Amino acid sequence: MKILVSAFEHSANIHLKALTKEFKGDVEMVGVFDASLGRPIVDLRALAIMGIVDALKKLPFFLGLSKQMLSLVPEVDKILLIDSSGFNLPLAKKIKKKYPDKEIIYYILPQAWAWKKKRIPVLARTIDHLASILPFEPAYYPEGAPIEYVGHPLLDEILRFKEKRSVGNRIAFMPGSRKSEITRLMPHYIALQKELGCDATLIVPEHFKENIEELYGDVSSFTIAYDAHKTLYESDFAFICSGTATLEAVLIGTPFILSYIAKKVDFFIGTRLLNIDYIGLGNIMFDQFEQRPMHPELWQNEVTLANLLRTYRQMDQEKFFEDALRLRSYLKHGSSKRVAQIIEGRDEDQI
Repeated sequence: MKILVSAFEHSANIHLKALTKEFKGDVEMVGVFDASLGRPIVDLRALAIMGIVDALKKLPFFLGLSKQMLSLVPEVDKILLIDSSGFNLPLAKKIKKKYPDKEIIYYILPQAWAWKKKRIPVLARTIDHLASILPFEPAYYPEGAPIEYVGHPLLDEILRFKEKRSVGNRIAFMPGSRKSEITRLMPHYIALQKELGCDATLIVPEHFKENIEELYGDVSSFTIAYDAHKTLYESDFAFICSGTATLEAVLIGTPFILSYIAKKVDFFIGTRLLNIDYIGLGNIMFDQFEQRPMHPELWQNEVTLANLLRTYRQMDQEKFFEDALRLRSYLKHGSSKRVAQIIEGRDEDQI
């Protein structure tokens, strides 16, 4: 079987790697994905963007890439889209219009239920298999829509989960996986570490391993680590930028504070025009589950040393851990096995 894959984000490729391990037959991938998984048509490093302004600057490039992806459709059996709705949903519409019989699977769906509900009917009629990773998501779709809760991919990828809350002075700092995130947050984290005098570990993405000092500044008071899951498991607390890392911390059971500083235009669009209440994935899920957040979030000008210290000292870490156990149970299981079955056309109980 040959499939066209569109996986732009680092997290999407982690999910894709776990998924490929569940294939029973010979599956060849073409398209956009990490080079460690095959031979993609583009270097993912050229696609790294942060926010709406950056995306607009690269629009001509992405339009050309979309045409290139469309040209590959005749030679594949199925299409797998992962996350990145800004690129993948328009691509899906083009594919369905030109090749209506080609089967499209969408994994890690656009959060249309949160701020773009008009997209839901479009997704329902365009995508053949909607693989949802949120238990509540299918309820937002019309009856008969091809959507299924398949489990959450992080429950396949995280190897160790805390069964009781750890207490101590070991704190992890995760200022993000993009240069712009790191340069905005790191000065605050350096000042915070000095104030707390904690046993601090800085989690650095592998692709920034060679230029840590240039990006992060003076990190002499931090231990450097590259394995996020292991470090979060061994830490008692964390300070984290937005993104998948926030949900990883929730599922592992490590309490944390989310700190988010974006470009002013992106922040305005996200909070005013899209009416976003929370940035953290754990908070978004838990709000649907329990109608309240589970961890603190500091946005934009709220990210100050004084606010970070105050929030850290006031946070109910025991309550967070209880909520984390409940959310882990709510998500139930991983998703890789089920999505592999959908792609290969196997029944759920087929081995």
